[in-house]
Parts: sequence; structure tokens; C-alpha cells
Amino acid sequence: MRKILFVLLALAICAIAFVAGVNWWIVREARGRVFTRVENVHENEIGLVLGTSPTVGGRWSNPFFAGRINAAASLFKAGKVKHLLLSGDNSRRTYDEPTAMRDALIERGVPSDAITLDYAGFRTLDTMARATSVFGLTRCTIISDDFHLPRAIYLATAHHLDACGFVSASVSWKWSKKTRLREIGSRLLAWIDVQILRTKPKFYGPKVQIRIGETR
Repeated sequence: MRKILFVLLALAICAIAFVAGVNWWIVREARGRVFTRVENVHENEIGLVLGTSPTVGGRWSNPFFAGRINAAASLFKAGKVKHLLLSGDNSRRTYDEPTAMRDALIERGVPSDAITLDYAGFRTLDTMARATSVFGLTRCTIISDDFHLPRAIYLATAHHLDACGFVSASVSWKWSKKTRLREIGSRLLAWIDVQILRTKPKFYGPKVQIRIGETR
């Protein structure tokens, strides 16, 4: 019994060390590529906004959604990006992240002809794969939360997308602790998807050309 317990303990320690190592590596790879101030962000033609639900439980405003939308609008108005690609989940008729993001950005003064929607950004991996294969991006500024950006940049690099990140307003630990803790496992899954499974996006679809400065 002692030998069994020792083996189990050793395996548990190795597993924890492995998860911690993957997380450290992904965060380290994003260093120098994540910005918190608009004036420090490199200029890119495309800002890639990662989707999330506009509400929590269908009743309360989602602070992650508001933060990303405000960050995207501030980058656009500062001239740091010329066009916004909104990538989110629209897997069912009653749930449409990209359209909600577009409407919120228009309310903040971003013109509709400076916005393109990606309705099949079901996961961050799907978003990055489609950004290059469907929308033809080679570089962009990713807009999301501080804890999310390292994984997003890691996946962007894996799909040959040169990306930096702009951090949306931080959500307090009280409201974000579950999401932040879940991100530890999400980074591990991203590593497995890239390094072991070679996971493909759920859906590619026809190519879409983003025309900067042209009304569609």
C-alpha cells in the first residue's frame, strides 16, 4: 500500500509540474507582445476581437464582454487598427456573439464598414486557424483579457499568424477567479491541441477578403 501511495504521489507531482511548466512556457512566449496602454500598441491593419457572451446567465452584463468591446473601440479610434474582425460563437440561432459585438461597437462609434464578422470562432483555436485560412490574415492585434492573451498568441503563432495583444480592462478577482483558474487547464489543452493532436477547427468555409477602407 505504501508503494502504491508513493507511486500515486509521484505521478500527481509530475502531473502538477507538467501543467505548471506548460503554463509558464505559454505565458513566457507572450512576453513583450502584450500591451496595456493604447499608445504602446504597434499599428496593425486588423484588430482581432475574441468573442464572449454579452451577458452572464442571460440577465447580467458580462464585464469581460464590455472590457473587450471598449478596448477594441479605443484602439480603432486611436488609429492603432483600421479594421476589426470579430470572432465568436454563433453555433445556434439563439446565440450570436459576433453580432452582439458588432452592435456594441457601432454604439461606441465604430463604423459598420470597418467591421467583419467571423461566426465560427467557437474556440480560440478555431479563431486563429480561420484568421489565416479564411480571412487571409498574416498579422494582427488580438484584443482580449490579460489571462487569455498568452494562450491566444500561442495559438496564433501555431497557425502562422504574427500577433501582439492588447489587454482589455481587468475584471476583479471576485468576478473572474473561476475563469482565471479555468485558463490553467485551457492552456494545457491548447498545448495538447497543437503539439500532439494537431487539432483542426470545426469549420473552415469559403475564403473572405477583408477590404480595408471599403464599404461592403
